[in-house]
Amino acid sequence: MMNPETLEVTVEDYVARVTINRPPVNAQNNQLREEIQLVMDSLGDRTDVRAIILTGEGKAFSAGADLSERPTQEPGHYTAHNRRVRASFDCILECPKPVIAAVNGAAIGAGCVTALCCDILVFSEKGYLQMTEVTVGLAGGVAHVRRHLGESDARLMLLTARRLYGPDLLRMGVASACTRPEDLMDTAMGIARDIAKASPSAVRAAKASFQVTENQSVYEGYRFEQSQTKALSTSTDSAEAMAAFREKRSPVFTP
Repeated sequence: MMNPETLEVTVEDYVARVTINRPPVNAQNNQLREEIQLVMDSLGDRTDVRAIILTGEGKAFSAGADLSERPTQEPGHYTAHNRRVRASFDCILECPKPVIAAVNGAAIGAGCVTALCCDILVFSEKGYLQMTEVTVGLAGGVAHVRRHLGESDARLMLLTARRLYGPDLLRMGVASACTRPEDLMDTAMGIARDIAKASPSAVRAAKASFQVTENQSVYEGYRFEQSQTKALSTSTDSAEAMAAFREKRSPVFTP
């Protein structure tokens, strides 16, 4: 894997920790967008990674797009910019490994969407989501916000540009946990380690099912899930799980 300049990456015990590190507020420029794609694609393929934690260095998760790189009105410039932005979000959605957002501070605009692209969201009490587009004459983020917030709360967030902090997001069912700042990473690591203990092939299949069935009917979605289960039934992970059950021991899954 490349050595990114805007991200710090560590891997230990099948858990990768990716830290956005672009002072002072981890704003997203084109370099960061390219590097997060390369990192997520690489971690998605690595056999020594089963879960990923995404967080921010310092007091911010990511305070949005770097305004110094706003696209110009030159023909094609905005279109290319939009494609790069989409790809920086899609690489998280499409990563075959579960991604846990450990939101330590401000997640604004593009930073908010980055967090919402993750599979599991954990917030510090100081962490918050905010979409400020309506205050600067822009629009965006509705599709991603709507995936996690109820209709009224999604509109409240997008139409008022209010900050929604961890305790509110836990109440709304957006966050899986809200912790003291000093407990955030331990909480995220606990979730990641539980995922890492599970069957890697089954976890990949489960994430694929979430992706594929999101906009399908229950009938279509369950048919897809059954096809995944059928494929897994002959896997080495399934054989190990059954053997462990018979022998009354914990399964040991290999890459």
